[in-house]
Amino acid sequence: MELTTSHKRRTVPWVIALLSAMLAAMMLLTAAPAAFAESDDSTDEQEVTDFFFAGVIRYDDDPLPGVVVSIEGGGFEAETETDDTGRWTLYVPEKGTFTLTVDESTLPDGVIVEGDSASQEVEFGLGNRVIINLFLGEGVRETTSFVDQLVERLINGLNFGLLLALAAIGVSLIFGTMNLTNFAHAEMVTFGAVMAVVFGVTLAVPMWLTIPLVVICGGIFGYLMDVGLWKPLRRRGMGIIPLMIVSIGFSFALRYVFLFFFGGGTVQLPNAGAPKITIWGPIKLSVIDMMSMGISVVVIVAVALWLLKTRTGKATRAISDNPTLAAASGINVDRVIRIVWILAAALAALGGILWAYFRPGVRWDMGVHILLLIFAAVTLGGLGTAFGALIGAIIVGLLVEVSTLWLPSDLKYVGALAILILVLLFRPQGILGRKERIG
Repeated sequence: MELTTSHKRRTVPWVIALLSAMLAAMMLLTAAPAAFAESDDSTDEQEVTDFFFAGVIRYDDDPLPGVVVSIEGGGFEAETETDDTGRWTLYVPEKGTFTLTVDESTLPDGVIVEGDSASQEVEFGLGNRVIINLFLGEGVRETTSFVDQLVERLINGLNFGLLLALAAIGVSLIFGTMNLTNFAHAEMVTFGAVMAVVFGVTLAVPMWLTIPLVVICGGIFGYLMDVGLWKPLRRRGMGIIPLMIVSIGFSFALRYVFLFFFGGGTVQLPNAGAPKITIWGPIKLSVIDMMSMGISVVVIVAVALWLLKTRTGKATRAISDNPTLAAASGINVDRVIRIVWILAAALAALGGILWAYFRPGVRWDMGVHILLLIFAAVTLGGLGTAFGALIGAIIVGLLVEVSTLWLPSDLKYVGALAILILVLLFRPQGILGRKERIG
């Protein structure tokens, strides 16, 4: 429906006011997180806390730089490298018992950590810091074979790809029905993890009940977003670029709302540090890992059946193909878009819980750390196609994890993005996307 001139005149000031308010809110809120250190997952720059382990690694009184030291426990993982003086520091979110491991492949040839293993159990005493003395000696220790490492990375990559697919499918459905690249989808993922903390940690609700409650809350969140923001903007005929800018502003606003109420620390979900069980050969999975993969597969299959078998699912695909023709054929486009927002937000909330276990830990900005990978999965699979998003997400997840066999952990996302660029050079529409002529 075409807007009248007077309607357009009323719309422009309203849109400008909305964007101005979001910009002002971002400027005010950006001052708040200055005291918090930015941190990605365990392999990036560490989040500085009050609790840490530290030490110096030397051999024959000479410092050893570049030795990789990692910590794991309570669902938390982090790693660092020794500096030129051989010193290292690993920060943890809270007191507890952890496993400290020295990567012996980063030690000089013929040098190993003395003892039965390069790993040892460490824990805090009365203080907030623990100094670890590591003793090195000559010797040769058996290492994990390349094949075993590859199998382990493939399993981790599949797990990561499946949880990434939950968020990527939602992004793809929104793009297909609204032609909108939703930058606020990262905060929809964070919302699910934060609500899991509210129910599972603060209220101590069992996780088997917390997960469906969070999914329901995610769906309600998606409904409210469409009713309060996206539908009014659609009715006013706002273009795609302004809508995308609104999604960016909305993303920042939500992120700092989470920071204000949730704080800048990291919170672990119940049983995040569950021990891994040997399934077969080098394949080791915790109960949480197996449940995560199982839930992801069941939900993805359910979404696929919904798209293929139900009237609403078929209507969603029709709108993605041709919204004008779909509307002309009697499909209630607004109703379908609202259902898509509810579904996308529910899937993102579920993905947030699984990401909090895989990562692990819940932070106010955790969703934005995988936003680029979500977009990469959607673009790789083909814009606007949910099945393409699934394929793209699994490819990205596998590449991210397998690439650590050759690349430093800090660069593990680079491999996935490089493959994305190569694929798009030869197939710009993505794996399952359609060629379109513009003009």
